[in-house]
Amino acid sequence: MKVPMTTVEFLDRAVDIYGDHLGVIADDGTEFTYNEFNERVNRLSNLFKKWGLKYGDRVAILSFNTHWLLETFYATNQLGIINVPLNYRLKPSEYDYILKDCGARVIICDSELTDRIEEIRAELPAEYYVAYDAKDAKGDWEDYEELLESSSPEQPERPDYDEDDVCTINYTSGTTGDPKGVMRTYRTEHWHALILSTHFQINDGDVYLWTLPMFHVNGWGHIYSITGNGGVHVCLKKVDPAEVFNRINKYNVSYLCAAPTVLNMLIAHYNDNPNITTKGDSHVRLTTAGSPPPQTTMETIENEFGWEIRQLYGLTEVAPFITTSHSFRFTTEENKYELKKMQGFEALGTDVRVVDNVGNDVEPNGQEIGEIVIRGNQVMKGYWNKPEATEEAFNAKRPGYFHTGDLATIDENGMCEIKDRDKDIIISGGENISSVEVENLLYKHPAVAQCAVIGVPSEKWGETPKAIIVPKGDEKPAEEEIIKYCKEKIAGYKCPTSVEYVDALPTTATGKVQKFELRRKYWEDSDKSVG
Repeated sequence: MKVPMTTVEFLDRAVDIYGDHLGVIADDGTEFTYNEFNERVNRLSNLFKKWGLKYGDRVAILSFNTHWLLETFYATNQLGIINVPLNYRLKPSEYDYILKDCGARVIICDSELTDRIEEIRAELPAEYYVAYDAKDAKGDWEDYEELLESSSPEQPERPDYDEDDVCTINYTSGTTGDPKGVMRTYRTEHWHALILSTHFQINDGDVYLWTLPMFHVNGWGHIYSITGNGGVHVCLKKVDPAEVFNRINKYNVSYLCAAPTVLNMLIAHYNDNPNITTKGDSHVRLTTAGSPPPQTTMETIENEFGWEIRQLYGLTEVAPFITTSHSFRFTTEENKYELKKMQGFEALGTDVRVVDNVGNDVEPNGQEIGEIVIRGNQVMKGYWNKPEATEEAFNAKRPGYFHTGDLATIDENGMCEIKDRDKDIIISGGENISSVEVENLLYKHPAVAQCAVIGVPSEKWGETPKAIIVPKGDEKPAEEEIIKYCKEKIAGYKCPTSVEYVDALPTTATGKVQKFELRRKYWEDSDKSVG
């Protein structure tokens, strides 16, 4: 029997089994059972129907991590309306492009963020503007709660779904050029939630704290997996380290996700408050992604916080979960941190390959570098309004596979380790240099809190490595000391030839350093950004 895979089944199951149980805790502490949450979802769906929204129409959401955002996901899903969650760190001009590109008919916005939309509102195609607390909004916005109060709580009639229709459009960040709208279908979202549940053992005893942005590829799938498994969502509007630890204790949080930048914030707060309680009565699991945390970070999380840290790897286009280094069979006490830093094994139902420039598999020896390409049920349908980019993404080297642009090795056990982004490889005097390798070395220096290594122009070498460092505390070792430190540990041609200290590195919402932003400063007089 074939039944379409959609996303509405996850809330349906929560209501059927856990309807009278706690399901969602709002940022202000308001609690909703799954029955109460579902009623609010129905009210919002019926509002959309009243406004004449149809299957395939788009609703954009600009919000922090709130119960309102969770509600909007399910309210759009059950009518076949496409939701477009927006990155709250963008500028008005970027929203202008995205909202016009997707053609959103409705914009739902946190009152605190309405000024960013007001600046461009006159040019937008949207017909309805809704704010969570309209009295605090900039401009003329309808009030979310008042609209819900006037709408019916009854289950609306659902459409006949095609599981391959677009469910959500997630716009990528951190790349050059216009953002690309990643089209994720009901099937890809459903499949992703299932494999996430399996690999990270999500269950009905879990209390999940939202520190990861919900907008980012739908909260890495936790919007659906936590709900479907009957867990509890604890919303946290903005990441504040003290409040993270407070809620972990108050609600006995058992699971959270955090980018490396958030881990750094938590560790800094812990170091300033060494007597703080890091967990409640539950064992705490933490999933991180983006750049692998330094070993010292992982050791602090596990040995001092008492949490279990796991890593996943992926991109918006592929769920984003497609590999994890979590393994009982291959992990030993001696190698566990080396494994945790790697991207790891392919997820269930996922075909991950590392291929050379003509699409052939590289040797699985942990040495030969190629590009990671992916085929699986959680891979995107394509880019919204960008057929050429879609064609290129699936056919550049290995037809039928999504091409990530990440350069990696794969070993005899099938474990991948990213060495660099394709465009982040530094070629100096004909030698390929992995910026990740140099960064990993710099992270071991006691004065380095964060760093990025980029190629900068060199008359002699074409380009040469430069280290950009966020210092740990007030100590800023001399440039010569940093260079000497590297030369003592890796080949001289790989070492930085210059060092710059900064207060912070530009990052995406998931903690990935935007190296193109760093390179722009040094290549502004050139029509390219490599030597």
